[in-house]
Amino acid sequence: MMIWLLVAFPALGAALLLTSGRRSDRHGHLVATAASAASFVWGLVLFFRLLARDSGDRTVTESLFTWISTGQGPGSFHVEMSLVFDPLAALFVLLITGVGTLIHVYSIGYMEHDERRRRFFAFLNLFIAAMLVLVLAGDYLVLFLGWEGVGLASYLLIGFWQHKPSAAAAAKKAFVVNRVGDIGMALAIMLMFKEFGTTEIAAVGDSVAGTAASTITVLGLLLLLGACGKSAQVPLQGWLLDAMEGPTPVSALIHAATMVTAGVYLIVRSNAIFDASETARTAVVVVGLVTLIAGAIIGCAKDDIKKALAGSTMSQIGYMMLAAGLGPAGYAFAIFHLVTHGFFKANMFLGAGSVMHAMDDDVNMRHYGALRTALPVTFATFGLGYLAIIGFPGFSGFFSKDKIIEAALAHNVWVGLAAVAGAGITAFYMTRLVTMTFAGQKRWREEVHPHESPRVMTVPLIVLAAASVLGGLLVLSDWITDWLEPVVGHTEHHHVEILGAEWPPIAVSVLVTAVVAAGVALGWFTYGRKPIASETPERVSVLTRAARADLYGDTINEWVAVRPTVTLARGVAWFDQFGLHRAVTGFVTLIGDGAAAMRTWQNGFVRSYALGVFVGALVLTLGLLAVIWR
Repeated sequence: MMIWLLVAFPALGAALLLTSGRRSDRHGHLVATAASAASFVWGLVLFFRLLARDSGDRTVTESLFTWISTGQGPGSFHVEMSLVFDPLAALFVLLITGVGTLIHVYSIGYMEHDERRRRFFAFLNLFIAAMLVLVLAGDYLVLFLGWEGVGLASYLLIGFWQHKPSAAAAAKKAFVVNRVGDIGMALAIMLMFKEFGTTEIAAVGDSVAGTAASTITVLGLLLLLGACGKSAQVPLQGWLLDAMEGPTPVSALIHAATMVTAGVYLIVRSNAIFDASETARTAVVVVGLVTLIAGAIIGCAKDDIKKALAGSTMSQIGYMMLAAGLGPAGYAFAIFHLVTHGFFKANMFLGAGSVMHAMDDDVNMRHYGALRTALPVTFATFGLGYLAIIGFPGFSGFFSKDKIIEAALAHNVWVGLAAVAGAGITAFYMTRLVTMTFAGQKRWREEVHPHESPRVMTVPLIVLAAASVLGGLLVLSDWITDWLEPVVGHTEHHHVEILGAEWPPIAVSVLVTAVVAAGVALGWFTYGRKPIASETPERVSVLTRAARADLYGDTINEWVAVRPTVTLARGVAWFDQFGLHRAVTGFVTLIGDGAAAMRTWQNGFVRSYALGVFVGALVLTLGLLAVIWR
């Protein structure tokens, strides 16, 4: 099937743009966009070829070459550079390349006046290629190659405007925090080789059944640590909001189509491991639940439009992790929400970029207001994304989020109710965002003259807005669950019991819709019917202050991880300098001083040597006489 072409197109585009120099400045953005589009078209071809196969024959493996081989017999290590195209990989390929291509098109206008535009597009292509390696990998070590490639590309793009100290610091923070998660991934791969003698994904899944439960649990927790880093889940979420320092198309690419979806993909792809460990699955549920609430609370207090959307991403990825932690009952719905979220979150991030373009790059929503008339296309498309993310009936988020909440209620009522509460908070902070940006009275500065973005930027918005509306069609006739069944297993119907009574799906939808309506109403009455101050109020509640500080995530990490590590490093350095170093140098000095003293005896004068011989002979004679005398 020539699966490798999916990766080859963007990889070749990145290589050409990075090596061709300034000669390609004029057309580099077109080359990069064409490379991403070619990968999307080829992905469509492969998808329809897969769709034409029987459901039991929808896994195609393509081995490119032997990457690592250490001989034969026990203890040998063999890794094939293999790519696997199956129903799960197919959905990710279309999302990555489809949304990624729209982001490339949008970036043509957004980065038009940046003198380093060619390099920016090269990094976008590199990001797409690395993410495709990650989702197509047939071996965990090959997956790790894409995993690290995504980390490198995110570092390059978040810090693309490295002349800004804040951007350089954000890139370093993202890189370092992700390395913590990567330790989990690396240890998991080592443990796989030790226990199973292979790191091939399919072989590892087949070997899980005969392995000790404790080993599988440790393996699942290590994979979860890796997922927390890439998907910005508690406790490794701190890098995501700072990552907004990169150009807005980067934020859309990271949040919608690539990096933060990698952790969810890892959990679902490793479903055999998590199915065998209830403890690991419970840990995934807890992490997802805590993150979806924490991200939603953070989103309620941010005045920076991109950071408010970043908190939203944390929360929505939390929903996906929660679903993935439910096992076969939730895997398909985790991917369903991942796909719909890719549509409406890319739409809203690019919409935020359009607003910033109109407002001279001002990101403070308190300086906006009444932009619905100045930016009609941006307002309409952003509004459709807003209705999708809050779960308005008929929009994509309504179907995907409701399925997760239904599965969570069937698993545990309290977990499900927490997810319902998260939906209400989502409706509140998104209503706040839309109201502060597009409604009310204008609050922008006199020198600012808002204007609609050029067509090259608004066309991607229109396409993504349409997908935000129609994405829910994937659930019709249970298509999404049937399509993913060969990979994640059969999805059972959920029986929801609350207060001893079974609730049908329509009742769950009514409950969620009522909570969402309450969130919308609260947001409107709080921000839509009152004048909004142009400056951030200083006197706020304790919870608002905590949300502004990202719920003190950085402070907690500072005390739990950074300071103890720094203290340990300083202790080791002190011991090395004043203990070990002084002991070694002291011994060396002692030997040196002794040698120096002995050198004084060798002065080259015959009389001194004769005197030494005489004294030695005298001492020897006296000693012998003493022995004889006794």
